[in-house]
Amino acid sequence: MTAITYKKDQDNIVTLTMDMPNQSANTMNEDFREAFTTCIEKLETEKQEIAGVIIASAKKTFFAGGDLNELIKVTRQEADAFQQMLRSKITGPLRRLETLGKPVVAVINGAALGGGWELCLACHHRIALNSDKVQIGLPEVTLGLLPGGGGTVRMTRMLGLEKAFPYLMEGKKIRPAQALTAGLIDSTAESIEEMHAKARQWIKENPTAKQPWDEKGFKLPGGLPSHPKVAQMLAIAPAMLKNKTRGCYPAPEAIMSAAVEGAQVDFDTAQIIENRYFTQLVISQVAKNMVGTFWFQLNEIKAGFSRPKNVEKSEIKKVGVLGAGMMGSGIAYACAIKGIDVVLKDTSQENADKGKSYSDKILTKKVQRKHMTEDEKNSVMGRIKATDNNQDLQGCDLIIEAVFEDSKLKALVTKETEPQLCNNGIFASNTSTIPITQLAEAAKNATNFIGLHFFSPVDKMPLVEIITGKNTSEETLARAFDFVLQINKTPIVVNDSRGFFTSRVFGTFVNEGVAMLSEGHAPSSIENAALLAGMPVGPLALCDEVSLNLITHIRDQTKADIESTGTAYQPHPAEAVIDKLFKDCGRAGKAGGAGFYEYPAGGKKYLWPGLTELFVKPEVRDTSSLQDLKDRILFIQAIETVRCLEENVLRTVQDANIGSIFGIGFAPWTGGAIQFINQYGVPDFVDRAHQLAEKYGARFTPPSFLLEKSGKGESFS
Repeated sequence: MTAITYKKDQDNIVTLTMDMPNQSANTMNEDFREAFTTCIEKLETEKQEIAGVIIASAKKTFFAGGDLNELIKVTRQEADAFQQMLRSKITGPLRRLETLGKPVVAVINGAALGGGWELCLACHHRIALNSDKVQIGLPEVTLGLLPGGGGTVRMTRMLGLEKAFPYLMEGKKIRPAQALTAGLIDSTAESIEEMHAKARQWIKENPTAKQPWDEKGFKLPGGLPSHPKVAQMLAIAPAMLKNKTRGCYPAPEAIMSAAVEGAQVDFDTAQIIENRYFTQLVISQVAKNMVGTFWFQLNEIKAGFSRPKNVEKSEIKKVGVLGAGMMGSGIAYACAIKGIDVVLKDTSQENADKGKSYSDKILTKKVQRKHMTEDEKNSVMGRIKATDNNQDLQGCDLIIEAVFEDSKLKALVTKETEPQLCNNGIFASNTSTIPITQLAEAAKNATNFIGLHFFSPVDKMPLVEIITGKNTSEETLARAFDFVLQINKTPIVVNDSRGFFTSRVFGTFVNEGVAMLSEGHAPSSIENAALLAGMPVGPLALCDEVSLNLITHIRDQTKADIESTGTAYQPHPAEAVIDKLFKDCGRAGKAGGAGFYEYPAGGKKYLWPGLTELFVKPEVRDTSSLQDLKDRILFIQAIETVRCLEENVLRTVQDANIGSIFGIGFAPWTGGAIQFINQYGVPDFVDRAHQLAEKYGARFTPPSFLLEKSGKGESFS
């Protein structure tokens, strides 16, 4: 019983301390399940001799949840055996614990997520350490799953359907103070010792504790599904949910079904219902896609999978940011909030101060929401020095250039500020498209020059694309990688090329949407097809967000750079539409108040009616199906991702999948652009790509690398 220690004290209170050997966190794997079942049996045997039970953890976290290594391997053929295991080894023992007839208290010293929170829910009383390190919630939905250890059953009975839905269907996670207010925990403590003392006191005062739902006459909070108010909510809830998931994510729908159906039956039957829905999700392809990417591949990246192994870890202490626009201001905030001193430099003190105020606005909201104190806010703001003087950059470990996307301007600021770096300091460009090797020509030390491509808004977007130039050293790459982790972002590493990886693939997405418009498709059909495919935003809306002005500028810069090498530039069908709107109609995008959409003051944006007059051809509706539109949007991005692998722009499949979702918004249900191909089936994907190429253009032609994989019957790994 090494996974759990069983200790009874002089007051006959048993403390079960979870401490999985050879693991940094407790998980609900086979060893834990066996140990937990053995403990339950011992508790039942010694029931007359014990006063109560305390569930504790010897790890920094309380309990991390289910063992995803096991879950991802469950096949359809193993579904029945898996359900039986759930009942006999997880939901069954948890039910036996809460019906033991003795008070059970969870002392929550760290994160209790997923299965960890389900274990807490099976206790009669919950006490949490009052610490920001403690998080409580059921995030299974974010991996395409549902809480399969009684989570839907107990949360519904604890809070009622309506209040439980955000935790179950959105994966909402909260801190101890919020959990106390919401009624999820019963008290907090300032130390481990105080938690245990409170637990012992509560056990002594409540010797016959029961769960509310096991008390005679229990009524579901808020009412049963048949209650008029609840029924009214449930009448529209499925439609609202469908509007969010677009039918791409089965988990939220399964959670709603399990919760509502389970609320109408007894507890044990409700658990059987939950087991069935959980098993259905576990064997689904969507869950396997999401678990594989959002758990395994993401953790590999954060563990340094793409980082040079022979370089010692480093830490950045002072960062210079050139350009106090939205991007530069966001980078400054991301550094300062993680304890790094920042010099935010612009051409005027007024612009620099305005950029610093961006951080003030974000931090003020945090204070208002009680996520930080006023003193903590002032401490962060004190780390940002706004200036118009290059001399203030003296001694920076890292300078990040975030000026306008213009080669000459970037070269100028590089030459002006690189000398201010400390010895062996790093100079980075936040360019989204211009090759790093080209930009490094302006630097005196190209080995210490690298690309750090952030995404807007920086305070919310988790990804940073690290781009190595021809002369970038392994040490510089390793130090840049460490910096990205230091500011709590997710790094992917790519080799140099025009547009790198994310901008190249992003360009194919928006261009394909605009190309559809040039063919005569209705703009609403294009936007809806993207949403139904799983993209978070339609391509026309994204063009407006980026701005048609910037798209045109980048296109012109790319064209000039390509033609300067003696290579012919190949225009895309989308370019004529962009030129028509921007140059002829004066519609520059959202910032200009008019683009593909109209942006009425104080109103909701809507597609510009003029698009129909300029581009739509009613007869086109008969030549393309909705499936064609959806496939074009996903296939064009996946094909370009393969080209990036083929050209060695991308180094790993992990970087491809994570980068495509976190950087571009590629449909998360797929597990990423390369996993989309794997789960589609490589040969089938190739066949479909040939069909699209024949109908819509050579850009859909499968790359040689993809054909090679198909010929060998291999998937990407």
